[in-house]
Amino acid sequence: MTTADLHTLTGAYALHALPEDERREFERHLSDCEACTQEVRELSATAARLGLAAAESPPRELRERVLREITTVRQAIPSHGRRGRTVSTGRTGRWTTYALAACIAAAAAFGGVAVWQNQVAQDARQEANQATQRSEQLAQVLSAPDAKTSSGELTGGARGTVVVSQQENRAVFLASGMERPPSGKVYQIWFNDEGTMRSAGLMDPSASDDAVLLDGPVDQATGMGITVEPAGGSAEPTSDPVALMDFPTA
Repeated sequence: MTTADLHTLTGAYALHALPEDERREFERHLSDCEACTQEVRELSATAARLGLAAAESPPRELRERVLREITTVRQAIPSHGRRGRTVSTGRTGRWTTYALAACIAAAAAFGGVAVWQNQVAQDARQEANQATQRSEQLAQVLSAPDAKTSSGELTGGARGTVVVSQQENRAVFLASGMERPPSGKVYQIWFNDEGTMRSAGLMDPSASDDAVLLDGPVDQATGMGITVEPAGGSAEPTSDPVALMDFPTA
């Protein structure tokens, strides 16, 4: 295996996807290649984060919501009548009516909570499925046999690595140490199609380290850029780029 071939194995190595003989050969290469060592560190950190991507925490307001609903339902008064008594006085009848109403109210209240909980669970499952699917797609790019990487320094001392697979026709951008965008703004990534910028998705505005599967195919794009845009993104760049990177070539 040539040195050029070894440079393409960083993603597969970080995901433990190399055969044993290739793994040993690549580890020998790492001892002499600082660039690959840095990329492996970044890709390994990203792979670790992907394992948590589908995790969902219960909403904080769930317990408070249930307790609040409980306070609206009074406990039914126990019956003290003799066993087998079938004739009720007016007072007992009123308590029976109240108990029935309380049961109905309880059923309605807890039924409402159950519906709400079910909706929350459905939303969580949908978000988890989407996160899992996106993580799998990201991992496919990183471990693709033809994956190539290019790294560089970004504005403010941040570092970026782009991984491109022509086989998958997708690209991944890994950022570390990026400053958070101004309030109400977001970093937007763009494909550079020979000077025409095509939106490739948004970065997480709350994360200084991020792994982004670029939206859409690479096609003929030769690089990517990052601009600061209003929350939600823009149809085209509205600011000067804070980063420009060429895609790795064969």
